[in-house]
Amino acid sequence: MKVHKEETTMENHITQISREDLEDLRDAFNKIDIDNSGYVSDFELQELFRQASFSLPGYKVREIIETFIAGDTNKDEKINFEEFVSIYQELKSKEFSETFRKTITRRDGIRSFGGTSRISSEGTQHSYSDEEKVAFVNWINKALAKEADCEHLLPMNPNDESLFTSVRDGILLCKMINLSQPDTIDERVINTKKLTTFKMTENLVLALNSASAIGCTVVSIDAHDLMAGKPHLVLGLLWQIIKVGLFADIEISRNDGLINLLTDGEQLEHLLSLSPEELLLRWVNDHLHNAGTQTISNFSDDIKLLNFSDDIKDSRAYFYLLDQIASQGENDYKMSGKIDMRGLHEPDLDQRAELMLQQAARLDCRQFVSPQDVTSGNSKLNLAFVANLYNMYPALQRAQTNSNGIDTVHIEAESREEKTFRNWINSLGVSPYVNHLYWDLCDGLVILQLHEKVNVPVNWKKVNNPPYPVLGANMKKLENCNYAVELGRDVAHFSLVGIGGENLNEGSHMHTLALVWQLMRRYTLLVLSDLGDGEKVGDQIILTWVNTMLSQKRKDTQISSFKDKLISTSLPVIDLIDAIAPGTVKWDMVKRGEKGVLKDEDKLNNAKYAISLARKIGARVYALPDDLVEVKPKMVLTVFACLMGHGLKKANR
Repeated sequence: MKVHKEETTMENHITQISREDLEDLRDAFNKIDIDNSGYVSDFELQELFRQASFSLPGYKVREIIETFIAGDTNKDEKINFEEFVSIYQELKSKEFSETFRKTITRRDGIRSFGGTSRISSEGTQHSYSDEEKVAFVNWINKALAKEADCEHLLPMNPNDESLFTSVRDGILLCKMINLSQPDTIDERVINTKKLTTFKMTENLVLALNSASAIGCTVVSIDAHDLMAGKPHLVLGLLWQIIKVGLFADIEISRNDGLINLLTDGEQLEHLLSLSPEELLLRWVNDHLHNAGTQTISNFSDDIKLLNFSDDIKDSRAYFYLLDQIASQGENDYKMSGKIDMRGLHEPDLDQRAELMLQQAARLDCRQFVSPQDVTSGNSKLNLAFVANLYNMYPALQRAQTNSNGIDTVHIEAESREEKTFRNWINSLGVSPYVNHLYWDLCDGLVILQLHEKVNVPVNWKKVNNPPYPVLGANMKKLENCNYAVELGRDVAHFSLVGIGGENLNEGSHMHTLALVWQLMRRYTLLVLSDLGDGEKVGDQIILTWVNTMLSQKRKDTQISSFKDKLISTSLPVIDLIDAIAPGTVKWDMVKRGEKGVLKDEDKLNNAKYAISLARKIGARVYALPDDLVEVKPKMVLTVFACLMGHGLKKANR
């Protein structure tokens, strides 16, 4: 971190942080907060200080954590950026030993800071990255250039604040969600004409609930925040949406060429457990290795990426990566010409980065980064740059088996149920981000966080946090899993017959799904218990409420259970939505068929319309249209429960 002039006030002896230091702190925070949740966990604090060039011994970090937890009123043991800045200020102050405990526990009085920040409704200032704003604007301008519904918004000017006002009507956010995860939103539901404040709010609610359904964390954002164009919230949400799209194809089931990234003797399970970021690093290093074996002039064997920050600042890795892609692209992508490598000899790093990006532009891949983003090592934007490059030109040879003898044909893609559960988990803001439902839950930490989300108290002093010891690491993870199963069985009273901690630890699909489903069901029903004065809500209560509402509003549909075949038409769901929010349904969009018999195509169209309508009126539905068409009882239950919760909340206003 650069050394800047600091000021200490005579009144409270708190070090004031310069704008430059504040930006450095934000960069350090973002390097640790790789999932852009807005938080880091307490066990990541020591690494965060190291990134901020303020190394502390372990015992001192533990003291800070103990003090922080003591004043952590919400008991989430997570640290947001403002809290980190407050801690940093205290550490830099001469009076730290006397004032740290008092100040860090004053949760509602976190000291504000200046620079490129904006003031939230709570009075706390939030910074945002101008580089991110520029990158996202340029990406959106290109990605949505042909969207007729966005003509009134695009192109945006990356050099002003137009991005923050452009999200106000919700259309742009809905389009970006569908760009990242096609068909998430039925576009027949988006309000595009005569946009009153009410209709814009509906679009924003639809966007937020749909973003949640694809795994974005939106618990701290509402439609009013987006209507107001709060920069840090807009950028945070957009980054999550963009990242979902960038990472969608970075998995072996989508590109079996990734199997070639296995090292000698490595098991497939390890490769499957890697995050998209880790797979991208392997992909780049594989191309760099190939560049080295081809004895490219001036190539050094020490070029190996360990990160997307410091290791890419000199642009060398990018030059060789582009050259490898272009070399293979002559056959695979019908590209002409080779990458001009003369830029490697440019001594000025900013100019070298510009020359590199000019070569990327020849591949139509000059997105997300400026030369300064490369030379400063902006990890978030460089990750996006490389992910886009991979998506455009993976340059991986496809094979039925790899050198380890692994048959790629039998690698199963993530099931619809698994994806729904994973997106639900991530939408709650767990840490770390769950990329793989089984591998990322095998240490028990995410399951324990989910327990807290359903009001099952967790004694975190009994939990083992990473980094785990080299010897006995799996034993520590197993202890966490045993504790998670114990809480589920003895406190939550879940049905966990035959399920032990070892099943979670081993990544057993059947047992993990059984526990996660019960957690999701409990989470869905909690809102109903809250609205019903704590009354325990069962399936029959929901079913009775649904049929009563349909009957009171004189609807023709009734359902006998959550397995009723009539649900495959989605008509009971659409009728219920109309009963809860009259005037929402455009009936010319609904197919009823001749004598109640619908074609499969019409059933799917109805289901898409029903799910998007439910999200538009405010029900946070995670189920997918296919779940209604196929009448999957578990997911059908969640749809009706979410609608019941929204209906009761609306009635109680």
